[in-house]
Amino acid sequence: MILVVNALKRAEILPLTPATQLAAPLAQLLAIGLITALFAAVRSMHGKLGSIGVVLYVGSLVGLVGVEFVINLVFPYVAADAIPTLLAGPLGIAFTVASVSFLLGSILFFAALWRVKGAPKVALVIAMVSSIPIALRMAFPELVLQIALVGLAVGIVLLTVWLVKRTSGAPELAQ
Repeated sequence: MILVVNALKRAEILPLTPATQLAAPLAQLLAIGLITALFAAVRSMHGKLGSIGVVLYVGSLVGLVGVEFVINLVFPYVAADAIPTLLAGPLGIAFTVASVSFLLGSILFFAALWRVKGAPKVALVIAMVSSIPIALRMAFPELVLQIALVGLAVGIVLLTVWLVKRTSGAPELAQ
């Protein structure tokens, strides 16, 4: 829901309010929980690819929490002409590192999950394809980013349903 709220806020369908501004970083915090739960529940992901993927993915989400705080809680209150100057310095480098590590972490994590027997391939494709414009948000039009946020929300819902079914005691899924 938070990703959809973010998309609606970015499309100016929902107003910019303290609640919608504070919701943005919450998406990454909840994603850390989901990624950790998936990794913990899916033992067959615990090889090198999955381990590197989860560390990079979770680490990038931590960085993106900071990015979202700046975008949602600082930039709206800074003169528009000051933002390019801020992004030209270390803040821009931090944003780039967070974005690139998010893209690489997504690729590695979803690739490791792809190799799991019974993994929801459609959910993985939706989540991975949606992650690309989110990671490279400056290279895509705003509408593409909004669609990607909704797409990622769909992928996450499908992955969450799969995780719940997987851990509900069905012995053939618990491997």
